[in-house]
Parts: sequence; C-alpha cells; structure tokens
Amino acid sequence: MAFAEKIRLLRKERNMTQAEVAAKVGLATRGYQNMELGSEPRYKNILRIANFYDVSVDWLMSRTEKREINR
Repeated sequence: MAFAEKIRLLRKERNMTQAEVAAKVGLATRGYQNMELGSEPRYKNILRIANFYDVSVDWLMSRTEKREINR
C-alpha cells in the first residue's frame, strides 16, 4: 500500500475530512489533498502526519508492516 493510500485509510478510520486533518497537522487543505492523490510529501509533513495518527514513519513509507511506533 502506498503512502497516499495509507493516509487516506487513516483519515477514514477517524471519520475526518481532508480539511480537518490538514488543519490538525498544520498544512493547507490543498497540500494534504495532493498527498492523498500521490504527490511526494516533504519529510517534515511525513513526521507531522505520523505524529498525528500515532503511526511509525517506516510504516507510512512502506519500510515495514508494523504500524506501531517503537518507543
């Protein structure tokens, strides 16, 4: 599953709109929409999204199947 699909899945699991998530992570709505459509995210935006959804960056970037953060 690609990054765009994962953030769409996470957003839908929380029953939120793209605008709501964008506001929570400090992005413009259009910027968040573009990421869900497949544009390459900047590193700082990956971190913001991972922190908001409480998932690992490695999972978001398909480096592991483990969704949880190692603490």
